[in-house]
Amino acid sequence: MTTATGRETRTRDVIVVGGGHNGLACAAYLAKAGLDVLVLERRHVLGGAAVTEEVFPGFKFSVCSYVVSLLRSWIVRDLDLARHGLRILPLDSTFTPFPDGRSLFRGVDPAETRREIAKFSPRDAEVYPEFGRLMVEQARFVKPIIDRRVPDPGSLAPRELADALRFAGHFRSLGPEGLARHLKMLTMSAVDFLSEWFEAEQLIGPMSISGIIGTFLGIRSPGTAYVLLHHYMGEIDGSFRAWGLAEGGTGRVSLALASAARAYGAEIRTEASTAEVLVEAERAVGVVLEDGEEIRARRVVSAVDPRRTFLGLVGERHLEPEFARAIRRYKLRGSSGKVNLALDGLPDFVSRPGDGPHLRGDITIAPSIDSLERAYDEAKYGAFSSEPFMDVVIPSLTDPTVAPPGKHVMSIFVQYAPYHLKGGAETWPEHREAFGDAVLRTLGRYAPNLEDRVLHRQVLTPWDLEQEIGLTEGNIFHGELSLEQLAFLRPVPGYARYRTPIRDLWMCASGTHPGGGIMAAPGALAAREILAENAS
Repeated sequence: MTTATGRETRTRDVIVVGGGHNGLACAAYLAKAGLDVLVLERRHVLGGAAVTEEVFPGFKFSVCSYVVSLLRSWIVRDLDLARHGLRILPLDSTFTPFPDGRSLFRGVDPAETRREIAKFSPRDAEVYPEFGRLMVEQARFVKPIIDRRVPDPGSLAPRELADALRFAGHFRSLGPEGLARHLKMLTMSAVDFLSEWFEAEQLIGPMSISGIIGTFLGIRSPGTAYVLLHHYMGEIDGSFRAWGLAEGGTGRVSLALASAARAYGAEIRTEASTAEVLVEAERAVGVVLEDGEEIRARRVVSAVDPRRTFLGLVGERHLEPEFARAIRRYKLRGSSGKVNLALDGLPDFVSRPGDGPHLRGDITIAPSIDSLERAYDEAKYGAFSSEPFMDVVIPSLTDPTVAPPGKHVMSIFVQYAPYHLKGGAETWPEHREAFGDAVLRTLGRYAPNLEDRVLHRQVLTPWDLEQEIGLTEGNIFHGELSLEQLAFLRPVPGYARYRTPIRDLWMCASGTHPGGGIMAAPGALAAREILAENAS
């Protein structure tokens, strides 16, 4: 119940802080189990980084996240998200134009893809299907790991020991050769790993960029081969290596999860910014909103990143010094930006003029291995890349609902854009338009008519992602997917199973296992842990 002033007096079972897709997934599972759940989202729109907004009249942008592939199929089934409006449209090709006027198109037709690759290397064309089979095999091995909680190797509790034995048995099932291959992926760079298979730079370069997305690493940096696998695990309706667009934009994923949560009885409030997690006697007992409203709960679940959770909402006064130091050491290091364009027509690529299938998939601007490494070099020294890597999609070709008739939207993921500029992150606003200009200038080399097609543009730097979306340092994964921040080490050792040092405070977002991307697994797995404790 509430008082005459609108203040709540009842104690909720659970408060979820943050209405991103993981927070909504967690809320849906908890409400489905019969708990009284309240979700608090500080913005006017739900979704966090998985959001659709009509930034310009008639043009609906997937403002941050823009493709769907890692969304777990068991969550879609459990919550019946199709009934709540979720529909995924296939995005099943990659087009890479090169500065010399040539291009590479990899689509669903194996024979066509083989011919395209053979233009650069007949040997690579023959090896490519075998590599694909290997990656599917590796993805199938990883799938059970990302679909369940990870064991705590430091615990002797029976349940933890059973999990550890199961985890070890899963690795033993690989056999010596498979285990060696998996360990190589965990430690090698994307370029070195791919170079063991392929010889053509025109294939290695575009494939290697999956190893750097969302990380402050270069394609030659150790550990990026695993990030490549993380993105290779795309799965839609049980089909591996499948990517898609959510009809209506990626915000439809969040809205479907919100609809499911509400159907099970959860309450969701927008424009309700949380200022503090209430901690009494080392236990979370509720939250205080920025307007001063206090809401009590038996449990609080944070769907924001670890640093914002502990150093912001909780405060160091409630933390052990060593834990606080570990959170400060947790690597965020945002490295990417986003440019969204409203167009009055389609771009015309020099290497493949006119409309066609090449515009309906993923367009990768990765001219060479050296150019990608040079882009990283600029970022290492505090500048955005003058010729960045770009991942481009034109959603309106697949989903006409996001633009007016005859118009289009273009979504451009850009790397590198380091959060820490030479002049400080707070100087990003004065560099924002120059960053947008660099993106258009670089893309214009491949599609010279693009600039004339632009009606509106939205430029988001890492600083903007932090200020507007709440992503600390603009990191799209709530923390890098580096080896020391994966599995039972994410976010810090001893707290990888969604629990925290504060009793009844939980985490459920991408800063926990299994990590980032629109997968909803952290939220769903956190809910499982909460419900297991609730039943005990």
